Formats: sequence, structure tokens, C-alpha cells
Amino acid sequence: MAARKTSLTRKALQVRKRAKHKKPEFQRSESWRYIKLSKSWRRPRGLDHKMRRKIKGWPPTVSTGYKGPKIARGLHPSGFREVLVHNAQEVAGVDPTTQAARIAHTVGKKKRAQIIAEARKKKVVVLNAKEVKETAEEAEAKPEKLEEKPAVKQEAKEDKAKPKRKPAAKKAVKEEAEAEEAKAEKPKKTRKTAKTKEGAEKEQ
Repeated sequence: MAARKTSLTRKALQVRKRAKHKKPEFQRSESWRYIKLSKSWRRPRGLDHKMRRKIKGWPPTVSTGYKGPKIARGLHPSGFREVLVHNAQEVAGVDPTTQAARIAHTVGKKKRAQIIAEARKKKVVVLNAKEVKETAEEAEAKPEKLEEKPAVKQEAKEDKAKPKRKPAAKKAVKEEAEAEEAKAEKPKKTRKTAKTKEGAEKEQ
């Protein structure tokens, strides 16, 4: 049954590819005239616009007549039909043979990891699984970072305990120390007592 479904989707994709070759490349009006205008399609809205009025000689405009085949309508290029998923419980309702899950952009990192784990169990394809892989790698790397942090904090505390002196302050401290050493080396001058007449007589 699964093989039959896959063959049908493959056939639908081929039909869509063939139909696309017949379609024209829709260009934005006046994009061939001005560099500032990109070639990506914009609907012409002017009252007298030639493309809007579908006048002969002007490029074709987008309309329902150019719709793709009904079999392949809404199919992802991988061949699956997209199902928007918001939590792990919704993954259970996805058919792995014909449907693929797409995680909603509002879902956070924690729930994304849960959804991808559930999808692996059910063998469901997740179309935007790349983002989930990155979150899983980040979650694995987090415990290592937490272990490294305390050592960094201790080093920071030690640095705080020892205040860093500026080079100018260091020079001033050195000069003070040298001045003190120079004072210590110089011998102290002894005071000479004034000689009186009585003292001179005694010495004789």
C-alpha cells in the first residue's frame, strides 16, 4: 500500500513538472525597463495598465487558468503533504507514508526537541528539522559550559581581591621607596654642644 502511495506522489510531481514547462515566466511590469524594479511578480493595479487589461503584445499576468494539476496541488517538492505541528502529541496524527511534519515557528527550543524525538520514533519526516538539530547540539553543549563557569568565577574573584595599579601609580610608589632607602643610608648628624669658658678650662 505504501509503495502504491509513493508511486502516486511521484507521478503527481512529474505531472506538475510537465505542466510547469508550459507556463510562462511571469514578470513584473516595467522590470525590463528599470534596473530598480526586480523581476519578481507584482500584480498590476493601475486603471489604464495594459497588463491588467490583458492587451495584446504585453506579457501575460497571473490568473487561475495557469493553476497546477489538482493531483499535485499542495505537495512539497519532497512528495509529502505538509502538516503543521505545535507539540509532540500532534505528531501522532501525521501519516509517515504520505505526510511530513513542519514545526510551527512559534514553538520554543524545548518543545522542538520533544517533537523531533517523537518524530524519530514514529519515523515521520520533519521538513524544518535543521533548526531542531542545532537546538539539540546547543543543549548538549550547555552542561560543559556550566562546568567551566565556576573556575572562571574564582579567577575573577582573585583578580578583584588584588587591585590593579596603574603604571603611573607604580612609578610614584617606586620613587617613594627609593627616597626612604636614601634617607636610611645617610648618617645622622650629631649636634655639637657649644663650648663655654668653663668647659674649655676643664679640658686643659
